[in-house]
Amino acid sequence: MDRYQVEKCITIDFAEALIQRATEKAKELGVVVNIAITDEAGHLKAFRRMDKAPLLSIGIAQRKAYSAAAFRMPTNRWYNMLKENPRLLLGIPHTPDLVIFGGGAPIEVDGEMIGAIGVSGGSEAEDEAVCEAALAIIQQEYL
Repeated sequence: MDRYQVEKCITIDFAEALIQRATEKAKELGVVVNIAITDEAGHLKAFRRMDKAPLLSIGIAQRKAYSAAAFRMPTNRWYNMLKENPRLLLGIPHTPDLVIFGGGAPIEVDGEMIGAIGVSGGSEAEDEAVCEAALAIIQQEYL
């Protein structure tokens, strides 16, 4: 019987590298965003609010990362899962801290989730592009 399991976790250095890459992509797109990185349990690990990023988007970025960590899937998948079920579509978005639109994604290394990222402040497509740019570090460094 196994008494414990060793799991990978995101380091502050890696979280800051993800934030830096996300910031570079946001600047390239000409948007100002908030970027949240959580650990695998959804607890905030690192955060950046670019100059003049929307204040309301601070919490949205954090909730996107939390949602991605809590369900271990990108936040952009929710709507397609819900759109054919009116009761769920009307009900589940009222779940505290759940975000069902793009801009949040799990951070996975070697098939294991180590954290999540949430981006908010641009359009949904811009937030997703910033997320994807940050996550591209994983392919560059680990594959």
